Amino acid sequence: KEGVDKSLLIFLVVGTPSAADGSADISAVLNATGQIAELMTSYKIIVTKSTVPVGTHKIVSQWIQSKTEIPFDYVSNPEFLKEGSAVEDFMKPDRVIIGTTNPAVMEIMRELYNPFMRKSSRILFMDPASAEMAKYAANTMLATRISFMNELSMLCEKVGADIEQVRAGMGSDSRIGNAFLFAGVGYGGSCFPKDVRALIYMGKQAGVPMSIAQSVQQVNLDQQARFADQIIDYFKGQSNIQLGVWGLAFKARTDDIRESPALFCIEKFLKAGIKVLAFDPEAMVPTRQKYGHAIDLVDNSYDVLDGSAALVIFTDWQEFRTPDFEQIAKRLRKPVVFDGRNLYTPAFVKRFGIEYHCIGRPC
Repeated sequence: KEGVDKSLLIFLVVGTPSAADGSADISAVLNATGQIAELMTSYKIIVTKSTVPVGTHKIVSQWIQSKTEIPFDYVSNPEFLKEGSAVEDFMKPDRVIIGTTNPAVMEIMRELYNPFMRKSSRILFMDPASAEMAKYAANTMLATRISFMNELSMLCEKVGADIEQVRAGMGSDSRIGNAFLFAGVGYGGSCFPKDVRALIYMGKQAGVPMSIAQSVQQVNLDQQARFADQIIDYFKGQSNIQLGVWGLAFKARTDDIRESPALFCIEKFLKAGIKVLAFDPEAMVPTRQKYGHAIDLVDNSYDVLDGSAALVIFTDWQEFRTPDFEQIAKRLRKPVVFDGRNLYTPAFVKRFGIEYHCIGRPC
């Protein structure tokens, strides 16, 4: 109550997880705004940072109006913070999208963000619906780039091309740029999978199938399954197989294991009767909490090598990028590496007598 009483601007930063049908669950948003409405005694500006479906601004506004007669304005102000660099992204944003049609509110929001716009103004004003859509459009576009490169990597493997060289050729085009063009084992985390599903659901509800987004989602699932199946097939017919795993988080610089490709693949390994010995610099605790002792965890990255038939790399942590290849070759039962992030130069790795498998490259 004290926070509501003393504030003009009230920010909503709550989760909107996927529901069973793929839609974004906005119950936490409604719960929070309902409490705010009941505590309001003067004009407020309600600002939603959460990723919410297009039209949420209407639903929330009507919800608040049903609980209070106190005047308010609603602003859609989606966040664009990357896990692992959220503070930097907040302090130096690429852009700030503000969804409101009230000129007075625009000026208040501009003053709020001006301290972060010293070099240039990167504030974009638009209507709330467009602001809500912009967040889903941005995340789905980034996911699309990843899935396109992953699908292209499959073709590269068949025709003898190198996806890393293809990426360099594409990224040098100023119209394309080089961000999010890395082929790998697929995307995960709390944003891309959820937001792609939500966009697909919104399209279905509006009678406008999001066929590209559907393909992006399917390619991502296929890429993860393909990588896992490649490893399972490699050891087909063998018993007592243990794999050493580097990386559990869905990407580096975070402990987030939500929809991590690593865990998708590890679950397939376990079902195939393959034992897993894993290490991650940050994600061991959440992995233990979720899986108990189904996955064996060690405190040193090189300890996963002992007794393992191969090393599998899922996350591009900095410490995995320049490993001791001599130690890898010596401690593995057989010097085999499956690299799900294309971290190494194939010819260099092979100098150490390591059998190297990567993605979309003539390894």
